[in-house]
Amino acid sequence: MTRPGDATRHYNARMEKLRIQGGRLLSGVVPIGGAKNAALPALAATLLTEQEVRLENVPAVRDVDTTCKLLQQLGVTVQRPSPGVVVTRGSGSTDSEAPYELVKTMRASFLVLGPLLARTGHGRVSLPGGCAIGARPVDRHLDGFVRLGAELRVEHGYVEARCSRLRGAEIAFDVPTVGGTENCMMAATLAQGVTVLRNAAREPEIIDLAMLLKRMGATITGAGTDTIRIEGVDQLHGAEHRVIPDRIEAGTYLIAGALAGEGLELINCCPDHLQSVIDKVRDAGVQVEVLADSLKVTRPALTLPVDLRTQPYPGFPTDMQAQFMVLMTQARGRSVIREAIFENRFMHVPELHRMGADISIDGRSAVVRGRTALSAARVMATDLRASSALVLAGLLAEGETVVDRLYHLDRGYEKLEIKLTAAGAVVQRFRE
Repeated sequence: MTRPGDATRHYNARMEKLRIQGGRLLSGVVPIGGAKNAALPALAATLLTEQEVRLENVPAVRDVDTTCKLLQQLGVTVQRPSPGVVVTRGSGSTDSEAPYELVKTMRASFLVLGPLLARTGHGRVSLPGGCAIGARPVDRHLDGFVRLGAELRVEHGYVEARCSRLRGAEIAFDVPTVGGTENCMMAATLAQGVTVLRNAAREPEIIDLAMLLKRMGATITGAGTDTIRIEGVDQLHGAEHRVIPDRIEAGTYLIAGALAGEGLELINCCPDHLQSVIDKVRDAGVQVEVLADSLKVTRPALTLPVDLRTQPYPGFPTDMQAQFMVLMTQARGRSVIREAIFENRFMHVPELHRMGADISIDGRSAVVRGRTALSAARVMATDLRASSALVLAGLLAEGETVVDRLYHLDRGYEKLEIKLTAAGAVVQRFRE
């Protein structure tokens, strides 16, 4: 349901841009917010109970806003009593349709299908949208639901699933899938019997979701390994849960510090979740000091070229590929970045070319030749993580960079211009 003013706000968001004056050094403290990719499945999981669920450390980003609207569409009462807090309460009359108008903007919306199916026996969800970074089929989600006993029908752009009650099953994913693991894990919590997920995703966000589900009364073991065992229960109850820090936001500011930092400190983060990124940044000659829940980073006198390949966790995350590429434009030498997760995730490269970067694409590999003096330009964000890479490039570039299509950035970064300004950058949001 579109409420008065929603269309206007959406239009205004699409008109907003970011102006960056390059060449400033960064110092001070940057607080890291809650993980978007943990908050979204946690919000979906609240559909599994009629009781109150309180989530803390929820980031104020557009994808969270969209998910809250979707929950309300499905009959859930959603309150946001204070910054970072979302309180939900279900009802016995939960709607079971997630419409295209909401799902089209965000792939994670599809995560409501598992909880709807498990609790109500029916769900009708539009096929998802999100960033155009390559094929991310939901086939693995659907195969899991079929194994759990659901009957599926796909037509007119919607997936409709029905069951009397799901039954425990063995589900083996052909490749690790974060969304598929989350959706099937949530569905299995209310299935009759035991479900085992094999070749499951191991990301920290999977562990965080399992922790919430266990606080709601689920019986789950093995989250964080490639084999997760869920023993179904008759019902789940309310709970309180604090969302983990956002490792991709932390990684983005880590790269900012590697490019222009003079003792830039990232607080309220979880360094253990970033080990692969920290390792590669250190390989590039950057000084990174690791504490229990913070990182301190200082740019090197000489940045070294580093080759990398994106991989499922605990490997180097695809969501950090674009940002690391910007760092490699400042390395003295040639580096090769191999994108092994998504086939269309180099859309930021033409925009970096506009800023003077020397990058060539060969299939799923990008060859970066540095060191390049970047110059300011008007650039256009093409997806969420590409937009943050262009901001990083703008921090270095001589002159004034303008990043268009800022709504991509707002899907996953909370108060980015405010945090950068506090650290010494000259960054301004504006409309033309």
